[in-house]
Amino acid sequence: MTEFWFYQLQKRTLDEALPALVERTLQRGWRAVVQARTPQRLTAVDDLLWTSTDDSFVPHGSQADGDPEMQPVWLTCADDNPNGAQVRFLIEGAEAEPFLASGYERLILLFDGRDDLSLAAAREQWRILRQAEATLSYWQETEEGGWRKQA
Repeated sequence: MTEFWFYQLQKRTLDEALPALVERTLQRGWRAVVQARTPQRLTAVDDLLWTSTDDSFVPHGSQADGDPEMQPVWLTCADDNPNGAQVRFLIEGAEAEPFLASGYERLILLFDGRDDLSLAAAREQWRILRQAEATLSYWQETEEGGWRKQA
């Protein structure tokens, strides 16, 4: 059964948090999909994953690159999973409900806890998933920059 993990950003931005979370996913031997709502955000994530650190990058691709089965991380605005990912990151308010019976190990919803609209959208997704009896976890960013499970 898929686990749905909500990550509430409090101190860092998505651009600061996402690369490290994706890297941790790859270190576990899993593949990932990052889903945004807009092509513009997807382009920004593409650039981010190439340049997030000075000494490395997060290997990834998208439809523009082709060969999805060769990509450990796939970037998309659609509901696809052409690289056989076990983890899906939902950003920019991408909805989790379509993935209730998806077979993913984990869906990670990242949202800005400082933004009222993002917070309200995340709460609504939590409500919908809870009603569907999904396995839910809520992680809040700590003062030290780590994550603490709250629920």
